Amino acid sequence: MKQTTNTILMIRPVAFRMNEQTAVNNYYQKVLDDLLPSTVNAKAQQEFDTFVEKLRGVGVNVVVVDDTLEPDTPDSIFPNNWVSFHENNDVALYPMFAENRRHERREDVLDAVEENGFEIENIVDYTEAEADGFFLEGTGSIVLDRANKRAYCALSPRADEELFIEFCEDFEYDPVIFESFQTVNDERKHIYHTNVMMCVADTFAVICADCIDDKKERKMVLSKLKDDGKEVVLLTEKQLNHFAGNMLQVTGADDKTYLVMSNAAHQSLTEVQINMIEKHTEILSVSLDTIEACGGGSARCMMAEVFLPKK
Repeated sequence: MKQTTNTILMIRPVAFRMNEQTAVNNYYQKVLDDLLPSTVNAKAQQEFDTFVEKLRGVGVNVVVVDDTLEPDTPDSIFPNNWVSFHENNDVALYPMFAENRRHERREDVLDAVEENGFEIENIVDYTEAEADGFFLEGTGSIVLDRANKRAYCALSPRADEELFIEFCEDFEYDPVIFESFQTVNDERKHIYHTNVMMCVADTFAVICADCIDDKKERKMVLSKLKDDGKEVVLLTEKQLNHFAGNMLQVTGADDKTYLVMSNAAHQSLTEVQINMIEKHTEILSVSLDTIEACGGGSARCMMAEVFLPKK
């Protein structure tokens, strides 16, 4: 079982803006008052296109699907929250916290993946949980160690414990459950997505352990990572504000791997952290300033990994 894939699905935005429905518990979002909505979208498109170009430049296969103007989906640029693609030909669809994000789930996106030569056998659909107010936002809520069949989940309003356990049973993962927090106006608040505070790569992991306030939980998470042979790179909470936790390792040409992140994340890392990472893989970074500010998400959120077998 491989931890990284060579194929990524990305959704090109057409009406990207700050989503007022997600801002209630995503404390990384900001309003760019001085920019017109059309300017925000144009800047996001420019950042998106440069990102795709950089990934393709190192041999990553990027499947790009354009978003549609109707219905209104300001966060469509983050497909990893509504869909995940697995080695056993299964696709999972996830229940979303924000009502306007539920429209992002589109059948034609799955068709586009199949048209690129991948085989989908089953769709495992968790979306009915929305009706009861329970959510689990894909690989935003769940960070997968595919090689060791372990799944990490920081519980939050967007990550329900029972749903997560159900996912782990369906896909045969060992669940690692904890809570992670950030300081917002002197208060400790849940971090909305696990992939903001940790990233699991093939031979290493990047994590802000300081966010796990419960000492027992912190120790448990770190020992699971170490038990699986991962070298652990520790982040500070300040670095999370620059999206340093929001990274993804991908495979490029000739099986060479890259840890993908934004420029802001890259610049926030210390020399020691960079050296630790570069012992394992090359860093690929790209400017995502507009997307990060308005969307409250970064490089990892923009990439849905395709692990499906080829037809």
